[in-house]
Amino acid sequence: MDERLQKILAQWGIASRRQAEQMILAGRVRLNGNIVQLGQKANPDRDRIEVDGVPVTATERPQSVYLLLHKPAGVVSTCSDPRDRSKVLDLLPPKLRYGQGIHPVGRLDADSTGALLLTNDGKLTFCLTHPRHSISKTYQVWVKGDPPEPVLQAWRQGIILSGRKTMPAQVRVLDRTRDQTMLEVIISEGRNRQIRRTASQLGYPVVRLHRTAIGSIQLQPPSEPILPVGSYRPLTNSEIIFLWSLVNLTSINVPLNAKEHSV
Repeated sequence: MDERLQKILAQWGIASRRQAEQMILAGRVRLNGNIVQLGQKANPDRDRIEVDGVPVTATERPQSVYLLLHKPAGVVSTCSDPRDRSKVLDLLPPKLRYGQGIHPVGRLDADSTGALLLTNDGKLTFCLTHPRHSISKTYQVWVKGDPPEPVLQAWRQGIILSGRKTMPAQVRVLDRTRDQTMLEVIISEGRNRQIRRTASQLGYPVVRLHRTAIGSIQLQPPSEPILPVGSYRPLTNSEIIFLWSLVNLTSINVPLNAKEHSV
């Protein structure tokens, strides 16, 4: 039965459907030796499908990979970029960069830094990025000026962005200097540039934005050194189970732990 390539890749867990579309647009997917076009269909029973030159099938898909990356500034969290900017996949070694279907779960702005999940588990990516699933994300946010308590309270309660009110947020002051304030902001939704837009609308634009944690997955776990900038590590079994528990999925193939890698 013929189906669209992006749907096949998503069903096989190679990538989320959106990421599969990006892979196709980037020319990373071939069908019977030919680069495919978005919307092209295939029959998995008779056609040869390749990603980054590596054949993939439903029964011979790469082992599930779950990584936490410390994204540097200036790196985009996409698999391809028409402006040829540095991408998060460029921070991985070739054995993970090619033929594995690894992609970012959600995004961080190019100028933002910090925690970013990478995986080739398309089903988990779809669940974690779907609006019905709320996963908290913790940020350190440096803003211009010294926002007073009424402004912080308005942020906590939610403001109108693009005609829709943001969900309640946790906001507290961590430090103040002469012309900047460092806040801890915890949100459970992921609208486009939400924190930057909120801060700007409240009159205190963001100077720097750094994500420190995704749920309980932290760049610096208790009693552990911080994950260096530009480095990644495999998630622990408990961290993977935490992610699956958020989306109420219990069928899970937890990979063996591996050592942290620096790149």
